[in-house]
Amino acid sequence: MKKQWIIACLIGIQGVNVQAQQPNKYPYQDTKLTAEQRADDLLQRLTLEEKVALMQNNSPAIPRLGIKPYEWWNEALHGVARAGLATVFPQAIGMAASFNDKLLYKVFDAVSDEARAKNRQFNERGKYKRYQGLTMWTPNVNIFRDPRWGRGQETYGEDPYLSGRMGMAAVRGLQGPEDAEYDKLHACAKHFAVHSGPEWNRHSFNAENIAPRDLWETYLPAFKELVQKAGVK
Repeated sequence: MKKQWIIACLIGIQGVNVQAQQPNKYPYQDTKLTAEQRADDLLQRLTLEEKVALMQNNSPAIPRLGIKPYEWWNEALHGVARAGLATVFPQAIGMAASFNDKLLYKVFDAVSDEARAKNRQFNERGKYKRYQGLTMWTPNVNIFRDPRWGRGQETYGEDPYLSGRMGMAAVRGLQGPEDAEYDKLHACAKHFAVHSGPEWNRHSFNAENIAPRDLWETYLPAFKELVQKAGVK
């Protein structure tokens, strides 16, 4: 199921990311089929080694099936990051201070336009490196409570409701209309879930100290909204 989802994402976001040497040789090349149907067909043609390779952060090309390389690591927290010149918007914590989710939607609609254009230019030059793809590790809907956490500026602050509203606007602006044939980008709700302790021990911080009520009422609501209401990919 995991492998099928990954392949479907690649097809759904790029449309022609999977393209063979001869057009319409296999069902997975038929754009009239759904991304899931094409993924199911393609999975039957991949070897175990190829499936494992495609589940890596830096997915290699599989020339015999027309699959191009792809790098899943890309950022767009306040503009397309580390991919050459791009529009730089305020940090997320600053945009949250506007309390204007409609404006934030416009911001990320513009960000996804730029990311699409950049990705097209990179691909035309045969570039498929980090920060050149269409899967953005954005938005950050962690709750910012501890000033020692060095990534608080990436978040929308300490309020669960505001974080959810802003996060959903970001997702919708990045991914585009839900009824579109292809997604503009794929957003990511990060970092699940209680990831806002001191930066120095963030990989060993004991999250079990969080009270169950605090977990469900403070830390998880934004993630739930991004999944159930905004359809974050």
